Amino acid sequence: MEKKRILFISQEIFPFLPKNELSYSAKRIPQGIQDLGKEIRVFTPRYGNINERRHQLHEVIRLSGMNIVINDHDHPLIIKVASVPNAKMQVYFIDNEEYFKRKQSVSEDDGKYFNDNDERSIFFCRGVLETVKKLGWQPDVIHCHGWLGMMMPLYLKKVYNKDPHFANTKVVLSFYDLGFNHHFDDQLAEKLKFDGIDEEITSEIGDATFENVLSTAVKYSDGITVLSEKISDICQKIFDEATCAKLDFVPEEHQSKQLSDFFDRVINEEVLVS
Repeated sequence: MEKKRILFISQEIFPFLPKNELSYSAKRIPQGIQDLGKEIRVFTPRYGNINERRHQLHEVIRLSGMNIVINDHDHPLIIKVASVPNAKMQVYFIDNEEYFKRKQSVSEDDGKYFNDNDERSIFFCRGVLETVKKLGWQPDVIHCHGWLGMMMPLYLKKVYNKDPHFANTKVVLSFYDLGFNHHFDDQLAEKLKFDGIDEEITSEIGDATFENVLSTAVKYSDGITVLSEKISDICQKIFDEATCAKLDFVPEEHQSKQLSDFFDRVINEEVLVS
């Protein structure tokens, strides 16, 4: 039987960035899923605070060189790769000087979120999709860790939905206790319209609050999971009201097996949205 393919995308991954609940889960869970017999690929942004020499990142020339157009502006896509020490796992890095050269991941040192986080999320998600196409690797499930991957359900289901490479791909969002209540750029809806996402969907996003964007992303997801023991009231409300497949929090020692079974369930269910 052919192995199921799970594509993991994460806002942060340890040990390339400091260890926290999100970055550690984004390393530990793919390893566990791979040990259970599934094939994996892992993607994360290449932030400026990742030490390329220490972690031995190198550019993958055959995958680099594409441009991603966002809001009528071209942005070069560079792909780098590195191995996780003491693990049979590679990580692909989405790189772009304008979006990811800065030394912080999503906010300034004073905690103020970057104004272009919406575009960084779009670039990250589209860069991942374009790269796996170029790899010739068709994922059965895309599992998103962290809100920087929150645009993935919209782009998979409403921009890449007619691409045969992703005809059967499902998408799963994970909820973490990130203490996040960000307001995205007011022009987010217009940027999504530029990519062909219709007004019925962009109107749901409205003034681009975190709650509106997450609610819309969940609506176009095939599954959602909780990976923190406690999540915000906003996330809990969205989780409780969601109609897609759901996996509530389970302890770390059981997560890989539970998630592997959950991915099988999502793969075998009918496509919820197209």
